Amino acid sequence: MTPAIALTIGGSDSGGGAGIQADLKTFMALRVHGCSAITCVTAQNTTGVSRVDALPAAALTAQIQAVVSDLPVAALKTGMLLNAELIEATAHALAPLRVPRLIDPVMVSRAGAVLLEPAAIDAYRQLLPLAELLTPNLHEARLLSGLAIESADDVERSAEKLLAQGPAAVLIKGGGHSALRGCDYLQERGGAGQWLHHAAIDTPHTHGSGCTLGAAITAHRARGLSVLEAVVEAKRYVEGGLRTSLAIGAGQGPLCHWQL
Repeated sequence: MTPAIALTIGGSDSGGGAGIQADLKTFMALRVHGCSAITCVTAQNTTGVSRVDALPAAALTAQIQAVVSDLPVAALKTGMLLNAELIEATAHALAPLRVPRLIDPVMVSRAGAVLLEPAAIDAYRQLLPLAELLTPNLHEARLLSGLAIESADDVERSAEKLLAQGPAAVLIKGGGHSALRGCDYLQERGGAGQWLHHAAIDTPHTHGSGCTLGAAITAHRARGLSVLEAVVEAKRYVEGGLRTSLAIGAGQGPLCHWQL
């Protein structure tokens, strides 16, 4: 058996709900061999994050090089990069790679918690031209586009602003707005934008849903689906994971990856 191979670059979640752990579970569920390069180690559980330790940029570079020098990575994604040094190391390592690259600009959680050192926000812009697909939530789209986002029309204008910064396509996730639950906006360069919908699942256990969506898109791109096909299939996967989400711990539980 020779499966497609996908690489995730991001942070470790000790609670197993998001980050590298969610990505690798998603890859496995979608029958893709997952590789990883860890940027930082978080101490977290379902109630929150208590500590974050960044790895040295050289350690991140070594992980990426070890993977791509031996394994034929068919698609990759980035997640939590934390600081400017790790962002710059990631950009340098990704620039020569000719594979689909999903950049998930993990800056602010859907609930509004900042997940990136302030000085690193501008550094993120150097990753945008490397992205086949950029997948910000509403907070991140606002930061990167400079536009206030209060409506569907604002989302569409923000996508145009983001495309002008270099990515080939943008998927703005609407889950952080009550009127846009289950609605994401996909705009590919040179094409018409479109709203994609799935059922708005009523559950408090949504931890890792953004990571899982990006990982599922990456897995489907690794298996040869188009960007649009990959996004549609990934949204279906996330919907299934939310329907069977895990009520574990004292806080927000994660998606389920084995009952889909």
